[in-house]
Amino acid sequence: MPPVPDPTPLSPASPPPAAGKLPQLALLAITETLAMGLWFSASAVVPQLVEAWGLDGGQQAWMTMSVQVGFVAGALASAIFNVADRVPAPRLVAWSALAGALFNAAIPLLNAAGAGGPGVTLACRFATGAALAGVYPPGMKLVATWTRRDRGLGIGVLVGAITVGSAGPHLLNALPLLGSAGMPPWPRVLIAASGLAVTAAAVAGFALREGPYATARSPFDPRFAGRVLSHRPTRLANFGYLGHMWELYAMWTWVPVLLLAAYDAAGWSLAAARLAGFAVLAAGGAGSVVAGYWADRVGRTRVTVCSLAVSGSCCLTVGLLFDSPALLTALCLLWGFAVVADSAQFSAAVSELTDPRYTGTAFTVQTSLGFLLTLITLRLVPELVKWLSWRGVFPILALGPAVGIVSMLRLRRLPEATRMASGRR
Repeated sequence: MPPVPDPTPLSPASPPPAAGKLPQLALLAITETLAMGLWFSASAVVPQLVEAWGLDGGQQAWMTMSVQVGFVAGALASAIFNVADRVPAPRLVAWSALAGALFNAAIPLLNAAGAGGPGVTLACRFATGAALAGVYPPGMKLVATWTRRDRGLGIGVLVGAITVGSAGPHLLNALPLLGSAGMPPWPRVLIAASGLAVTAAAVAGFALREGPYATARSPFDPRFAGRVLSHRPTRLANFGYLGHMWELYAMWTWVPVLLLAAYDAAGWSLAAARLAGFAVLAAGGAGSVVAGYWADRVGRTRVTVCSLAVSGSCCLTVGLLFDSPALLTALCLLWGFAVVADSAQFSAAVSELTDPRYTGTAFTVQTSLGFLLTLITLRLVPELVKWLSWRGVFPILALGPAVGIVSMLRLRRLPEATRMASGRR
């Protein structure tokens, strides 16, 4: 890969804040929170879908996996054609959020018309995931156009918003907000998630704008997607991200199910279990912000290694607490805080290490590979549960944090690592 151009040198003093920066970052966080509820909208109502359609373990896993596959397909197409660097990010986010809302709403609408079922639902989930490829990576690029020295915090806030948004459907399914004393009818949860995404599209289309660090529209260069992996520092940051993703979405998808099983076995309230599941996912929002704050001050590699060490330890111990729901919930809250805390820092590192003209493409390549990897553990966990039970399944996820730690320590030793976090590595 050709040498990566240096960003504009920064003076020792902190640059003055860009006009409108905080309102724009707040609007972007709101947009991502409202739009990313589409991701787990069907996963959250799996208990209702099992009752309605008799889904087996594999079909339950595909309610999330189909979104991942769609996202990967959309992200790869975007990376090859440099879409995130050729289309204004606010416009791309707006149209993508609207498309995702329509595909997601099609599931209950087609079901009401007698044309629904698992097959149609999985096809719509795939299309929803493809649309979200135009929401998540362009959102990170937008943050990069507004931030320099505080980029870790900025992307951390964005990922925190995405995390809370992804947890949102679990909250809708846990509280009697949609006209039901127990679990609400699943179509209402999906329609509510689509309505929130339409609002996100409106905010993006009418209020978001790029910041002062935006680069000129980049020329089409299909080779750059491959260069992201041939440049060693960027490749190591991506390997750290892949270790993180090996764990993340399997944890997000199956820990709420683990809590339901543990609470049910102990005779505890299942409504409380669903609230606990929401809290575990939402805790990652706080983790992303806290990690972003410290990564800008002590370094990206240091924060990611610490976060991976904590989450990997949780993988190894969580099953031992299955028979103690209170302790299990406490550990899962810690896990939820740590498991996503490092996510934004891998993206911030890539934005600092790669050619700044193609940060959108670099983000898209990174996320597409990460979400492709998640398909393995998403499908592996329910199969291992049959053999090992919930008590023994999660240590397999600790392999990811181990690989991530090694990759980030290797990155830390490279001279290019001084590009990160204003020289703090």
